[in-house]
Amino acid sequence: MLQRFFIFCSGADTAILEECSPGERTKYAGIGATVFFTAVMAAIAGSYALYTVFDNFFTAIFFGMIWGLLIFNLDRFIVSTIKKRKNFFDELIQASPRILLAVIIAIVISKPLEMKIFEKEINQVLLEEKNDMTLANKDQLALQYTPTVEALNAEIDALKQEVIDKEAEVNALYETYIAEAEGRKGTELIGKGPVYKEKRDKHDAELAALKALRTTNAEKITALENQIATVSTEYQTKVAETQPVIDGFDGLMARVNALDKLPWLPSFFIFLLFLAIETSPIIAKLLSPKGAYDLKLEEQESALKSWVTQQQAQREVLVTTDRDINNRVYADIAEEQELYDYKRKKARELMQLQADAFYKKQKGIL
Repeated sequence: MLQRFFIFCSGADTAILEECSPGERTKYAGIGATVFFTAVMAAIAGSYALYTVFDNFFTAIFFGMIWGLLIFNLDRFIVSTIKKRKNFFDELIQASPRILLAVIIAIVISKPLEMKIFEKEINQVLLEEKNDMTLANKDQLALQYTPTVEALNAEIDALKQEVIDKEAEVNALYETYIAEAEGRKGTELIGKGPVYKEKRDKHDAELAALKALRTTNAEKITALENQIATVSTEYQTKVAETQPVIDGFDGLMARVNALDKLPWLPSFFIFLLFLAIETSPIIAKLLSPKGAYDLKLEEQESALKSWVTQQQAQREVLVTTDRDINNRVYADIAEEQELYDYKRKKARELMQLQADAFYKKQKGIL
């Protein structure tokens, strides 16, 4: 039962193989088994690749099975269409398009399995890329908010500097009226005279202005700091909103690119393995000597070709003979006077009808 299934997978004619030796059937069962297991590997590889796309187990398996059946059908077609010929180079030329197709299929099958085998290494590469993307994303977003924050900080610094300048001015006035009272400057008279009182009043007025300035600027600084906090919150919110996009950067294309950044030699050997698996049925068919199955198949095709050629020749003779007979029949009829008179009469009636119709049409126009 299993042998019959693998023979079916090889695409061989089971009716012809029934007449061949057990060794011949074993050979084609081996070719069919290679085709079958290649399709199984394709289904597994396709399921994993599609899982990275759809992120759904059942969907990936469903489409992976379809992909495996497609590869199975292609391989079965490739193997079944290679015919044994008298010259090996003719067989090689015949199989060259199939070999090229097998190489393409091997690349398609091996790539998803390479991604699964080197999954940990790929995840490491993706992690580094995500970290770089996160830093770059923060820098790009910061370009939108940094000028606003710097402008607000500059206003805060200006308000603080205004208070500092006012404090320096008030301190200078304080030193002035104290020096006046001690007689060190101004009138140089010790005591609290009119000049002292004038300078003290000026100091007190500026001190009151300083207190008012401190209150006003403190309120302004608080408002500006609130604005900075709002901008910072917006920045953090934007970073949090864009981070899931970066975290989801692990699709099929990202993994393929990450795989390309790994050393090429291990991937190349895996590709060679699948290439050997994919081309093994074709190579086995090319290298195997012409067996009983090939001889019987060639005999059957030759007999069918001879029968088709014979039928085609008979149809050509039949057409030629029928044409000659028709020519002779119509030649004999053309010489009969009765047929001539009848056709002449009908032609006369037709011309009369045409003349009457033309007359009526012209009369209607006039």
